[in-house]
Amino acid sequence: MSNLKKSIRDLVLEYFQMHPDKDLQHGPVVDWVEEQYFKLYKRKPRDTWRTIRRLHQEGILIKVKKGVYKYSIDTPKSKTLPEFPPQIKEAIFRRDGHKCVVCGRGIEDGIEIHADHKVPIDKGGTNTLENGQTLCSEHNLLKKNYSQTEFGKRFLIKLYEEAVLRNDLKMIEFCKEIFDVYEKYKINSHIERPNHK
Repeated sequence: MSNLKKSIRDLVLEYFQMHPDKDLQHGPVVDWVEEQYFKLYKRKPRDTWRTIRRLHQEGILIKVKKGVYKYSIDTPKSKTLPEFPPQIKEAIFRRDGHKCVVCGRGIEDGIEIHADHKVPIDKGGTNTLENGQTLCSEHNLLKKNYSQTEFGKRFLIKLYEEAVLRNDLKMIEFCKEIFDVYEKYKINSHIERPNHK
């Protein structure tokens, strides 16, 4: 992998894989990753500790105790999420300019990016370029917590509230029309639309 393409996740995994079966304190891992990331991109990465926690949640790292994790080549990876092949993942990032398709932030902003399945594998999605999109950690987590339509509506609410603050009348009207479509088809009616006039 080209040094210029290493993500926070890649660096965290690299450090743990260099020290297999060792109990590693959270702090030194974060320090090493931040140092390597700064050498590559001339900026400090964000939320390295969250990446460590996510790798544990995916079954890739073992949590020994609070703040201590280890990597073992013998650990079953049953929790590991299905991923795009490396060449497809890189093609998704390239197509999307290495930026989140929702907020436009990416590696150059010190933000970790992920190749996300538009339609999840367990719902019939495939590991193809067409089914992939680039999301930052924040929006990737939001999407995992909500369905696509819920995610879209929650993001639309944020967009609408920002437009109200800026008094952007065109964007306000656009958002209202989309809210109307949600209501017309009774999609995610449990999420209330804003009541700004």
